[in-house]
Amino acid sequence: MQTRKFGNTDLETTLIGFGSWAIGGPEWAAGWGSQDDEESVGAIKRSLELGVNWIDTAAVYGLGHSEEIVARALEGVSGEDRPYVFTKCSMIWDENGEIGHSLTKDSVKRECEASLKRLQTDVIDLYQIHWPNPDEEIEEGWAAMAELKQEGKVRNIGVSNFDVSQMKRAQEIAPVESLQPPYSMLARDVEDEILPFCRENNVAVIVYSPMKSGLLTGKMTRERAENLPNDDWRSRATAFNEPQLSRNLELVELLKDIGNRHDASPGEVAIAWTLRHPAVTAAIVGARRPDQVDGVVGAADLKLGDDEIDEIEGFLKQNP
Repeated sequence: MQTRKFGNTDLETTLIGFGSWAIGGPEWAAGWGSQDDEESVGAIKRSLELGVNWIDTAAVYGLGHSEEIVARALEGVSGEDRPYVFTKCSMIWDENGEIGHSLTKDSVKRECEASLKRLQTDVIDLYQIHWPNPDEEIEEGWAAMAELKQEGKVRNIGVSNFDVSQMKRAQEIAPVESLQPPYSMLARDVEDEILPFCRENNVAVIVYSPMKSGLLTGKMTRERAENLPNDDWRSRATAFNEPQLSRNLELVELLKDIGNRHDASPGEVAIAWTLRHPAVTAAIVGARRPDQVDGVVGAADLKLGDDEIDEIEGFLKQNP
């Protein structure tokens, strides 16, 4: 799988990375329903077999469980075979599983130590602030991130879900090496200001939810969407409910048609659409089972034609 230089860092990342939000399991506020840990480990291993060279996780995914699963999957994997591991801080939880936010220096450093332990590693390849909350603590939190890099606990530091003004504030303290924003055909807010800023400043961009959390895979039917369990956060998401659901499923039919021309899945078309943007370095693609990985990694080599991009744009304009 081809790679791209990761902004100003010395990393070379594949165009697709393994996203481990869903493998955190159901026992937390943003869970995806029940999940088999062995399937999760298998999905990670399959992605590595197919050439993926980085994994994105976060402390809060499954309240630490996702990081532990990543460690299980990478047990015994070393040297050139070992992928980069990216994780995140700022979302903390109490003994009851209630999630809060903190960017104080002490909190950020405690989170880093906890993630290192769960990941069973001495250094994190990319450490990211998950959300810019509380906003008034951004400077303190980013200064702590810079200290962690100086201490050798993390190799690179980035942010997630930040806007341009927040990135500029952070840059006054230390360079922002990457941004992780949501980006898909159904979530395009970052196109106007955020992506141009990152391109101008050589900030690596790894987009999350390029398939809109599974909605654009071609596997999400109306029946399935209407029967998502209560412990799957998507059951409450507007994109998975009417009036948006019908439009979104119609879009999937267009992606199926385009995909058939390339022997590609609708999900691969959706991912390739995000990768065509010149500011995007790579896309985070989640999978819960090994077979799901096979249906998405082809996006790294899929080049959509200008006419196909126009087809998608035309649909979105006609069906806002």
